[in-house]
Amino acid sequence: MQIIAAWGADINHGSGSSYGRFGVWSQVRWRIKRRIYSHRCEAIFSTPPIRARNDGVIIFSMIGTSVMTSYLIAAKSLHHHLKRGRMVIMDDGTLTELDRSLLRRHLDDPHILSLKDVDVGSCPQGGTWERLLTILDIAADDYVIQLDSDTVTVGPVPHVEEAINANRCFTLLGAETQVRTVMEVIEFTKYSFPGGQPSKEDFEGHIQGATESILTRLAITGLDRPRYVRGCSGFAGFARGSNRHLAAAFSQSASAILGAERWKEWGTEQITSNFVIANSENALVLPPSLYENYWGSSPSRDIRFLHFIGTHRWHAWEYQRRSLAVIRTLNAAGRGVALAA
Repeated sequence: MQIIAAWGADINHGSGSSYGRFGVWSQVRWRIKRRIYSHRCEAIFSTPPIRARNDGVIIFSMIGTSVMTSYLIAAKSLHHHLKRGRMVIMDDGTLTELDRSLLRRHLDDPHILSLKDVDVGSCPQGGTWERLLTILDIAADDYVIQLDSDTVTVGPVPHVEEAINANRCFTLLGAETQVRTVMEVIEFTKYSFPGGQPSKEDFEGHIQGATESILTRLAITGLDRPRYVRGCSGFAGFARGSNRHLAAAFSQSASAILGAERWKEWGTEQITSNFVIANSENALVLPPSLYENYWGSSPSRDIRFLHFIGTHRWHAWEYQRRSLAVIRTLNAAGRGVALAA
């Protein structure tokens, strides 16, 4: 195991290595790291179960059997630091009876919904749209936190606590944006596109840029001065009293301009989530120095929350190191022992 770990680190960090220049070696490295992660982090199944709190806070995730280990690390680490809420899970269709049994034991009998039972109405099917629409339905009566399985909460999350207490939506900041706050779409367009004017290439490019290029053209009844933020739906909060009406209206308006086929592409749900949050009252963008998408660089010393996006979670050993630290913390808490940071 030590030999494999050292070899993986050499490939990852050695810029002069010929292996690192070829995608095939990256694939091999990622597979090895996934196996090591799964083996070492299965200890999460030996940590104490959480005690759910019926306090008006829902921690919602859509998962399948392939992410059981990482999901329990994500869910338990957030619950440990937030000390609020109960879990609601959407089964992507792959959870087994053993998975469900483990979830009941570890997460205090969470409510498990089925993806196939969600009515998306006029919105696209798939691409996590079922997740967003279900969250907005549930948020009519409870504050709902959307939590991806590839996240790790590593410290106290006071900004999340404050958002819940004030019933404010929140979002993790998204990628490749200098705009770090919610603003009107006219201002967002001015700051986000060269010269403040989207190009034909923007409209025809990736669905996120394409949609953001038409924000000023959207016609949504009752929304005279719409707002937007490039957030990340991997970690987002939806205030109690929310509903799916704005999401559906945004979807219909964007689809009418971009075309129905383009609007089915992966990523439209996240853009819609960003729009819904931005147009809620006093929405919060979590400070990116404390709540971060991990792209392979070392996090800040005071980091509280990490979202390990895609294959970036296998860069270096940060994801595994943080996950194992969670397992130690949970076990120590079960014994009534406080670990030093």
